[in-house]
Amino acid sequence: MEIWKESQIKQLTFATRVDTAYPILLTFAKNIGFQFCGVSVSSPDRNTLPKPLRINNYPLIWNKQYEEENHWEVDPVVAHCNRSMLPITWSKELFSKTPSLWESLKEQGLEHGWSQSFHHEESALCCILSLARPHCPITSIELYEHFGYMFYVTSHLSELFARTLPSRPEKAKPPRLSTREVEVLKLCASGKTAYETARILSLSERTVNYHVQNVIVKMNVCNKISAVIAAAKAGII
Repeated sequence: MEIWKESQIKQLTFATRVDTAYPILLTFAKNIGFQFCGVSVSSPDRNTLPKPLRINNYPLIWNKQYEEENHWEVDPVVAHCNRSMLPITWSKELFSKTPSLWESLKEQGLEHGWSQSFHHEESALCCILSLARPHCPITSIELYEHFGYMFYVTSHLSELFARTLPSRPEKAKPPRLSTREVEVLKLCASGKTAYETARILSLSERTVNYHVQNVIVKMNVCNKISAVIAAAKAGII
């Protein structure tokens, strides 16, 4: 590895905030021949992030248009990155369904670009790192040479973004049901009556109803059907 690359990777590793990591990333992008560098992060949970956060040095006209017209909702690069962590290069074919977006990219000198995403499992964030330039198509050799760095950087940035989010409340653990309660609940889920359940398990009907009532209390629901639904969602049955 070239000395300058190793140095910048170390600097990035020690960066603890996005605002200190981005200048390092921008320098690296320029060193490998890219004029523009952008980072965006989004979440499927609109309560966590109503819309993507974006940091870049793209032309102001592009950023303004992109925000005002909500282009991120139709951007094919974003669509790809939301479902895959494979790198993607920008092309006319990629933007075939959004030709006006492609024309705007070319007008603003963003024609030749590629993007890499990382899906942060714990926070569910999708972080996208993009490099672009106004000239020279991106070669397969460039992708091969820089993919490892791009993937590492994107994963590191997603971690930095995740740290800025409020802590998620821990999910309540499902109540513990006895073996007999689970057996009764499974039979209820299959449509068996208390009488039929009692016959199958060699219990009295009163005992079956007792177990059902215990499950209702433990699941904090109002009736047997709700108890069955809650248990199924919790993976108990």
